[in-house]
Order: sequence, then C-alpha cells, then structure tokens
Amino acid sequence: MGGAIALLVGAFLACCAAAAPPSATGPAPSAGTVILLSLDGVRHDYPDRATYPALERIAREGLRADRLIAVYPSSTFPGHVSLATGTYPDVHGIVDNVFWDRARGERFDYSNDADWIEAEPLWVAAERQGVIAATFFWVGSETDWHGVGAHYRRTPFDSRIGEAEKVAQILAWLDLPQAERPRLVMAWWHGADHAGHENGPDHPDVAAALAEQDHHLGTLLAGLDARGAWEHTTLLVVSDHGMTTAENTVPLERALGETGVEAHVEVGSAIAHVFVSDPDELARAEGALRALPGVAVDRREALPASLRLAHPTRTGDLVVRAQPGYTFRSGNLLARVADLLGRRRGLHGYPPDQPDMGGIFFAMGRGVAPGARPGSVRMIDVAPTAAALLGIDPPLQSEGRPVTGFPGAG
Repeated sequence: MGGAIALLVGAFLACCAAAAPPSATGPAPSAGTVILLSLDGVRHDYPDRATYPALERIAREGLRADRLIAVYPSSTFPGHVSLATGTYPDVHGIVDNVFWDRARGERFDYSNDADWIEAEPLWVAAERQGVIAATFFWVGSETDWHGVGAHYRRTPFDSRIGEAEKVAQILAWLDLPQAERPRLVMAWWHGADHAGHENGPDHPDVAAALAEQDHHLGTLLAGLDARGAWEHTTLLVVSDHGMTTAENTVPLERALGETGVEAHVEVGSAIAHVFVSDPDELARAEGALRALPGVAVDRREALPASLRLAHPTRTGDLVVRAQPGYTFRSGNLLARVADLLGRRRGLHGYPPDQPDMGGIFFAMGRGVAPGARPGSVRMIDVAPTAAALLGIDPPLQSEGRPVTGFPGAG
C-alpha cells in the first residue's frame, strides 16, 4: 500500500511540475521550435490497438500518417541516422547496427560516435545556420560531426534513463532565456522495441509498453500547454522501424564454414555482409549461400538499386538478405529455449516494402494542418520537414522533401 501511495504522489507531483508555467521565459521566439521524438520500434498500427490519449490527441488536433516508410535495413541505427540526415545508408554510411568497414579496418558496434556518419545530421545543419540544437540520446549525437555538435546534448547513452527524465529535460531546455533556448530538440525514447523483441509484436506487453510511453508523452503535451508553446512549437513523433515475427534461423556461418572459404562475416538480424579474403573464392561462397533457404544473395555491385545499401567499404562482397520469417540471429541460450517452447520472437531489419516494417509519423502544433492525413511518409522526409519548420535549409546530403500537411511551416 505504501508503495502505491508513493507512486500516486510521485505521479501527481510530476504532473504539477509539468503543468506549472515557467517563471520567466521571455517572449515566444519569432521563428519556430521543433521537438522531434523517436519512439523505438513502434509499428504503424500499434496506436490502433488500444486507447492512447496523447497519441489520439495529436492525431485529432494535428497530423497522422498511415505509415512511415523505413530505410533498409529497417533497424535502429540506420533508421535514426536517416531520420537525421534525410538520406539513405549508402550515403550516410550506417548500414546496420553492427558492420565492418574494410578501409578503416574497424568494426562499428552500436556506436554513438558521429565520426562514423558520412552525411550531415539535422542538429549540425541547424547549428551551422545559427539555430541552437539539443539532443538527448539520438544516435550519433554524442560527439561533434566535423567539429560541430549540438549546443546541448545528454551523454553518455544510458538505457536506464526513462522518459520522465527526458520530458523534464526537454521542458527545462524550453524554459531557458530566449537567447539560450534551443529551437531544435531531438530525443530517443524506448518505445515498444524491447517488448516487441522479447515476445513478438502481438503480445500484450507491447500495448503496455506503448501505454507507458503515451503517459509520458501526455506529460510533455501538458507542459507545452502550460507554457502556451503551441503557437511557435511543432512536435513530431516518429519511430525508426516496425516489428514482425521470425521463427526460422538461417545457418549462414555454418554453411560458409563448410566451404572452407576464409571470410569476415558481419551478421545482423536480417542482413549479413560477407567480405571474402580471396576474390577467387567469391563464386564458391556465393553458391553455398544461395543454397540456403529463405535468403537472397547478391554481390555488392549487383544489389538492387532501390535498396540503397551499396556502400563502397561497408557493404560486403556478398550481401545475404533474409526474407520475412527468417533470421540470422538465433539469440542467446534463453532465447533459444524460449523458441523451443514456442514463444514468438519479434524482429525487424527487413525490406521497407514489408508493411510490418512501417513506423509512425505524428505531428502537432505550429505549421500543422489539423486532421491532415498524408498517407505514407518516407523516413528521409523527416529532416527536410523539420528544417522547413525551422526556416533553415535541410542537411547537406538530404534527398527528402517536406511532408504535405504543413502549410504554415514558412
């Protein structure tokens, strides 16, 4: 009982703190402010499965797209960098959560070092054009990019930090004096990724995880209401990928090992990059991998151009692509036991034309046409949309365009 009372009191105090207007924030800035939140692993249809008051309010008073089209692979690090740069992995260079760079002779492993990113991120574009930016755990934002970084940034990444602290920090940034206040805020939220991976996208834990996220989103909305911020603030809520189920593990490394071909292999959930040591062995390795079930195998130079994955030093000599329902990841011992017991795993990384890989795109506030329904939105359109709302040019390598439904962005 005591614990329950403490939780209620804590929730009440948090709501009061969020609702309390800032003591002295100065006049609203003449140009717009953009808050970009990414809810990890929230599939496009998750918001329709239960009642989520904050998301429903945003859709009602603002905009909701049918689906956010991911990049390939539809995974966290490529997705977040595409959201920030407005371009694809073959340009920005983050080709998976884990990959090998042959020229550098180094392995990227969930790194937050901006040195790996080869296209200008949104927060750098903003700072370059005189707009103060703030980041909270956005991929690649922990260090400077070509000598430029966000004016405010929370580091190092710590998955134990929850959304209540992020909301408090965002509101604190907005309460700074006008000359010090960021006009671009970008934050990563936990979303429903962990629950989806653990039990699959249809498990009740997914709805529970999103309900918790929606609660914190509601606290942020209340804080913006109390500050009278909507006249000059646009909130964008997106996700990096969707989620599906995969029950078949592809024995890629075993098959390659049986050929005796020496190769460096980097395996993701749905893509594997094979760097062959001896080019004369390429055909033999390719033949063995093509015999595996549930995969497509391409040489780097023959990858379908639409995938936008052919990076000169980070894409393998051979790229093995798992089809939906198949994965290269067998997981740890506990995951394998769970598989034997029939538990369905949730995975992503599959081609963006698969509906289950689609994410969310919501918007509310300044420049948003209430009730707009733009259909499908490309992930690469998010950065140009934020830039248009800020009144700046998009990141230098951006290939996207502002989303329709923002008639007042200028």
